[in-house]
Amino acid sequence: MSRIPHIEGVLSADEVVQTAESIAALQLDNGMIPWFKDGHCDPWNHVETAIALDIAGLHQNAERAYEWLVDIQHADGWWFNYYLPGGIVEEPKLDTNVCAYIAAGVWHHWLCTWDRGFVDHLWPTVERAIEWVLSMRRHDGTILWAKEEHASPWDYALLTGSSSIWHALTCAVNLAELINEPKPHWAAAADQLRAVITTRPDAFEPKTRWAMDWYYPVLTNAMEGDQAKARLADLWDTFAMEGRGIRCVSDEPWVTAAETAECSLAHAAVGDLSTATDLLYWTRAHRTDDGSYMTGIVYPSFEHFPAGERTAYTGAAVIMAADAITASSPAAKLFLPTFAAD
Repeated sequence: MSRIPHIEGVLSADEVVQTAESIAALQLDNGMIPWFKDGHCDPWNHVETAIALDIAGLHQNAERAYEWLVDIQHADGWWFNYYLPGGIVEEPKLDTNVCAYIAAGVWHHWLCTWDRGFVDHLWPTVERAIEWVLSMRRHDGTILWAKEEHASPWDYALLTGSSSIWHALTCAVNLAELINEPKPHWAAAADQLRAVITTRPDAFEPKTRWAMDWYYPVLTNAMEGDQAKARLADLWDTFAMEGRGIRCVSDEPWVTAAETAECSLAHAAVGDLSTATDLLYWTRAHRTDDGSYMTGIVYPSFEHFPAGERTAYTGAAVIMAADAITASSPAAKLFLPTFAAD
């Protein structure tokens, strides 16, 4: 039976539910969950919020979120990058990482609910999305980042996005096996992509200024064991502000709660629950009275940046980190090395 994550002195179960309810309160009638009231929505962070809703037991809201993706998916399998309320396309870019993440979300929903009917319903959407993502694959196994709808793809891959795609491919392979439609070419693509991530960092566009490029290969388990632990240790001093959180970028004193919570997930993935818990505790500076989270804080001025912005995906990342640390939900191992075998 699912339990709500609870970490004494860090984040209570009631606070997790309150944060999830703050996310659900943003959900529109069509199922879309914007970043904030009247804000835009991208399908990747939309899935992230659905995952958090499932952890908190708000399964109907999560299903409505996935139904929105079913309703707006292009026949070729992709989604645009940003949508505004009312179905308006704000940014017509097609991002492979954004489009792949639904596989991780649907696998997570299955682990939380064991609702095979919903998996069957979402399967065609997942299948189209993954096939489109793999259509952007290069001969070396890397997957190009993005393209405009009627243009050629940009000629480079990103480490953060590729790490997330690897994780999504692994979830997609699990879904395919669950419904007895194995996809060996998906598994082979995942294996080749992981090999590039772990052995050829030069294959990706340099983005070393960004914290996500540091911890995301570990968060997704594309890197494991000693390699993962060494990666987290090597750049800790570059990105961590002790007692504050994780800088979004290495050269600015801007701590974001989402990056801090995601880095907590990465440390949980390597078994360092002490550091993971510390990082999650540091996000409390961003928490507001209604359970939502301020996106970022600039130090030492303590200025909120962007000013006044509270984002649904930030609260979602906090809930996911709490679940990984406490192993509360049936899907708590989604970002742990053993998840594929369970």
